[in-house]
Amino acid sequence: MITPENYVIKKAIISVSDKTGIVDFAKELNLLGIEIYSTGGTSKLLSESGIPVKNISELTGFPEILDGRVKTLHPAVHAGLLAELNKEEHQKQLDEHHLTSIDLLVVNLYPFEETLEKQVSTNEEIIENIDIGGPTMLRAAAKNYLWTVVIVNPKWYGEIINLLKNNKKTIPVNVRQELAGEVFTHTAYYDSLISSYFRKVNKIELPEKLIIGMKVQQPLRYGENPHQKAQLYGNFFKIFKQLHGKELSYNNILDIDAASRLIIEFDETALAIIKHTNPSGVAVGNTLSEAYHKAYATDTVAPFGGIIAMNRPVDKETAETIHSLFTEVLIAPEYTEEALQILTKKKDRRLITADLKKLKESLGFEVKSVSGGFLVQSTDMLLYDDSKMKVATKRQPTEKELSALMFGWKITKHVKSNSIVYSAEDRTLAIGAGQMSRVDSSRIAAEKARMMGIDLKGSAVASDAYFPYPDGLLEAVEAGATAVIQPGGSVRDEEVIKAADEKNVAMIFTGLRHFRH
Repeated sequence: MITPENYVIKKAIISVSDKTGIVDFAKELNLLGIEIYSTGGTSKLLSESGIPVKNISELTGFPEILDGRVKTLHPAVHAGLLAELNKEEHQKQLDEHHLTSIDLLVVNLYPFEETLEKQVSTNEEIIENIDIGGPTMLRAAAKNYLWTVVIVNPKWYGEIINLLKNNKKTIPVNVRQELAGEVFTHTAYYDSLISSYFRKVNKIELPEKLIIGMKVQQPLRYGENPHQKAQLYGNFFKIFKQLHGKELSYNNILDIDAASRLIIEFDETALAIIKHTNPSGVAVGNTLSEAYHKAYATDTVAPFGGIIAMNRPVDKETAETIHSLFTEVLIAPEYTEEALQILTKKKDRRLITADLKKLKESLGFEVKSVSGGFLVQSTDMLLYDDSKMKVATKRQPTEKELSALMFGWKITKHVKSNSIVYSAEDRTLAIGAGQMSRVDSSRIAAEKARMMGIDLKGSAVASDAYFPYPDGLLEAVEAGATAVIQPGGSVRDEEVIKAADEKNVAMIFTGLRHFRH
């Protein structure tokens, strides 16, 4: 009785875009007496390599048409791939229509992903690289894996040949099943790229059905903690490039992302010091070295083991300035040779270049896993809305206060809620992050400023969400703030405004909040 375990491979279709190893593989199949059918470029390559091969039209009795768009979409192909050979009725129908089983399918798809990544690819070229016949054959063969061996990845060629040689031209069912699973993963990923392309073309911000196709870019030693497994998926290293240092960890990658998103808020020369995704100090200056000294002064303790992100090339002066500080990662658009000579003296320090333009282009929507599903939201790209901003108090902010308020507002967008940021025109002065109450964030920030010897008198204070009571605002005023920026929208706004007026504090309502959980 015929079974998948004892069924001998006799006929194969080979049609590959990625021709890695295909000639050697096909030669081995030929030596085993396996009949090979092929299409287009693959058929030409095998024939020129001296391998007996028949064109797919000899199987279908029909030529390739429509510029090759139709060549394998034919019953002679799909009946051969889908026939269950242990069923008498299937065998009978194959015989009746003069069809035969196809026992081995080797297909990989048109290079849609590669075409998409080329900057010069036109829409027409991208569309033409959407494979139709390939996925159709793959899915058919994978569905019928008990009777059709299907290979989509060249890594299998050597093992399949060994199995055929050592098992009388048969393939074990467990291998067939593994290959089938790989096919469906491959076609799902391929289709996800096409779906993503059309989502972007059609400017669909949040799709009705979430389809995310990403390949492993780098295995990681572990996740947030050593007992957690982790891998990096997607195109992170097409935006960031590591020049030096230890392999990036899961936590490094989170911090790099947070730091880089913050630094692209600035057009001026800016530097941010990040610890556990929160900024500990941010500043602008005429040079990176100047900005570093300002940012570091905000908190001289937290930067140890942190991350520094910069939006200008790192030169010798900057490298000399920051070299003595123990940092896990440095991020910048580029580094001069002199800077690299200095910074690479610490062998474990990770030096990263960031393509800030690509980073901005990559920001679309964000995904977070929750129990039983995912939360998806558009990226918070809006800093403020002019039409919603208003001065809520009797006193208008001075020009200097307004500059400080807008600086702090940029930073609070990137601080974990509840967040309070005290700032001057060009730097952070104190940051309170992630507390359960806003007043606690305000107190902690003020206390840290006192510990650092920073005078908050005349400072501006930014809050990522409204003050629910006057106490948070009064805490900031007591610390020395003379101007406040916050979203507004509390049922007690009038009480908060009254408290600000009584203290002669200028306060702006943005009408827009920046929660960051």
